[in-house]
Amino acid sequence: MEILSRRLSWHSFSSPAATMTPVNNATSTLKILLIQVRADNLASRHERDCVIEMTGLQPNQVDFINIAVSPGIDPERIERADGVIIGGSGSHSVVNDDPFTEHLIDDVRRIRDRSQPLFGTCWGHQFIARALGGEVVTDLDRSEVGVVNVNSTPAAADDPLFREMPEEYTALMGHHDHVRVLPPGATQLAFSEICPNQAFVMDGLPIYGTQYHAELLPQRLIERLRMFRQYMPDPDEFETLEASMRPTPDTANLLNRFLTEIVCG
Repeated sequence: MEILSRRLSWHSFSSPAATMTPVNNATSTLKILLIQVRADNLASRHERDCVIEMTGLQPNQVDFINIAVSPGIDPERIERADGVIIGGSGSHSVVNDDPFTEHLIDDVRRIRDRSQPLFGTCWGHQFIARALGGEVVTDLDRSEVGVVNVNSTPAAADDPLFREMPEEYTALMGHHDHVRVLPPGATQLAFSEICPNQAFVMDGLPIYGTQYHAELLPQRLIERLRMFRQYMPDPDEFETLEASMRPTPDTANLLNRFLTEIVCG
């Protein structure tokens, strides 16, 4: 994979302190497991940093495992976590089987069976849907990248995590695959004009997925996309995308609220 951003130092990824989610006393003792699917070390580190920023946790509160590098997770490592987050992936499709696929399907089902809090973002959202019986497809006509308008469903108003989301809000995207059919027992919480399942919850369970990147701020999305320029090689197109970035305030605190309202709730 061509990583055009290697000329940047890691410190160039630092966001202004004002954009970081403040530490919450209710979450100060939590331990979260982030399951990553990142073959490239730079992208993996970037995702870790973003999750720490958007959850408001300290680095020592987040356990990381990259199954693209080391397939399979010790079940006790998952069980020790107060909550689990499954992140995105720049080079793996949920539609395809990888060495880690069968193991992670089993892990997700065990998490469901013990009602452990779980949040999937982008690839993680798609994988949770597949693991629990939904259908994920590759459909370039429904690809989304950049800032996209998202609509809440009526069910969102009654959900403990999504009830604070407005009827329409903006979110950050970067995907070719999408969840065409939700798993049995899932409720749709959000949709966009071309992607029907932008967010869902498993009924009666603390398990959520968002097609959009809840772990990113706009400037972080641009940093991430620079790592995968093979998906947008035209410099003018990329410059236009960068210029189109605008704030996404309603999704900026979603991961932190997942911790306070769902994990701690």
